[in-house]
Amino acid sequence: MAFPGARFLVFFAFLWFSSVLVECRVRHYKFNVVMKNYTRLCSSKPIVTVNGQFPGPTLYAREDDNVLIKVTNHVKYNVSIHWHGIRQLRTGWADGPAYITQCPIQPGQSYVYNFTITGQRGTLFWHAHILWLRATVHGAIVVLPKLGVPYPFPKPNKEVVVVLGEWWKSDTEAVINQAMKSGLAPNVSDGHTINGQPKPVQGCNGQRAFNLHVKNNKTYMLRLVNAALNEELFFKIAGHKLTVVEVDATYVKPFETDTIIIAPGQTTNAILKATKAPSGAKYMVSVSPFMDAPVAVDNATGIALVRYSGPVTSNGPVPTFLTSPPLQNSTSLVNKFYRSLRALNSAKYPARVPKNIDHDLLFTVGLGINPCPTCKATNGSRIVAAINNMTFVMPKTALLQAHIFNINGIFTKDFPGQPPHKFNYTGAGPSNLRTTTGTKVYSLPYNAIVQLVLQDTGIITAESHPIHLHGFNFFVVGRGLGNYNPKSDPKRFNLVDPVERNTVAVPSGGWTAIRFRADNPGVWFMHCHLEVHTTWGLKMAFLVENGKGPNQSVLPPPLDLPKC
Repeated sequence: MAFPGARFLVFFAFLWFSSVLVECRVRHYKFNVVMKNYTRLCSSKPIVTVNGQFPGPTLYAREDDNVLIKVTNHVKYNVSIHWHGIRQLRTGWADGPAYITQCPIQPGQSYVYNFTITGQRGTLFWHAHILWLRATVHGAIVVLPKLGVPYPFPKPNKEVVVVLGEWWKSDTEAVINQAMKSGLAPNVSDGHTINGQPKPVQGCNGQRAFNLHVKNNKTYMLRLVNAALNEELFFKIAGHKLTVVEVDATYVKPFETDTIIIAPGQTTNAILKATKAPSGAKYMVSVSPFMDAPVAVDNATGIALVRYSGPVTSNGPVPTFLTSPPLQNSTSLVNKFYRSLRALNSAKYPARVPKNIDHDLLFTVGLGINPCPTCKATNGSRIVAAINNMTFVMPKTALLQAHIFNINGIFTKDFPGQPPHKFNYTGAGPSNLRTTTGTKVYSLPYNAIVQLVLQDTGIITAESHPIHLHGFNFFVVGRGLGNYNPKSDPKRFNLVDPVERNTVAVPSGGWTAIRFRADNPGVWFMHCHLEVHTTWGLKMAFLVENGKGPNQSVLPPPLDLPKC
């Protein structure tokens, strides 16, 4: 397989690991962050892109490859890039979230992200991790298995990257800046995109849908990425079933479905078998929002087409088969999909679920209201978001740098491991909606086993939260509605074959339990992947201390690490 945009250097080096000779493959990429005019939904505007592409270029690599990406910033904004789902073992300097693991790349400056893909294969993605630039600065990462290692399912005839996104007619930075000044929620997007294309818009020249051309009796692996800023999405193809084989770059027990739910930050690989007739037929692909709370969303349906190749045998028009997207509040459909996800748990890909817990944490996630004297639209208040009633304040010096170089006054290590106030989390909530603010981390010793229950709250409104943890994969051992019960709910945990992910959706008015081993030293961001909630403060960080072994410490920072 060719690897577009990559230059290869294959060399041999002695690595002090089991005293063996290891073949190292280095993949080089260049990312130029530039402005480019784009026309979508009857509006033309300059947007921030990588290499002038929207979505940005797909990165291709194999498991165990070393990847070097030189990012040069040619725009007026500070920039940083996050390689979402890459574990970054000891290489937190390459993780990318601005002011967490690095200072951003300033205009006119460059930075080389340098990391090795260890023990991972599948679909991930990269995106800007500062401001709201992720709206247009994103692209897929395809990590292939090692040479000679097959997929644990029949190899598809073709693989297709499908990136789902949102599109605003106005500038996204202006959208969020206006919202922050007013204290209100930002405007929703104006449409959904599939590989950068919205549905055809009447009266808009050049508007067309993405087309996937297929042949009868062939199979196609769709590498789905939800790069949208603020919406969980349904994905559906008229008249076809999809077989899910992987999520977040981890294999799952295959199961069949006609609808996939995918939250921002999540990826899903699904097999499409083209077995329909007649030749030339077209089948509608729909991408639509899921929201089971009284929150405004973009109601537009993104549309693409699956088109069967071959001569048209009928004398009439080529048939087009339509589909109706699921209802926006199809909670039961979403729950069924998530219940179907199970780790493959084979001899080659076992599910190593941690059993003995060292840190048993309960984090409430939700909204609040804090004073804002300048917010006239809301009578002197603003909506905020919080974890355990703590609204995170972004520092002006990167947390990882402050940790490694012992810079005092940047953060404290007293993030609460339990809610500071107990109440009926999914009920009416407390009368005081105010949160505390600060830059706090939760400290973990190296190799600690963590059980973390993420509990949604009904403060202002119950809402689904896709939570992303940097630096680790985790096992989703439990999920339920209402308030988490620490006595009865753990008895129903799946400790045999729970799905392994890097981003998990906490259900509206419910909870999710995850487990992970803190075997990656550094400072690791955890936040809601709804960008509006991250902006409002629904974020925190884990600080994992160095271990005592030779490979249990954060590697030294690179010489070109950006400065604040």
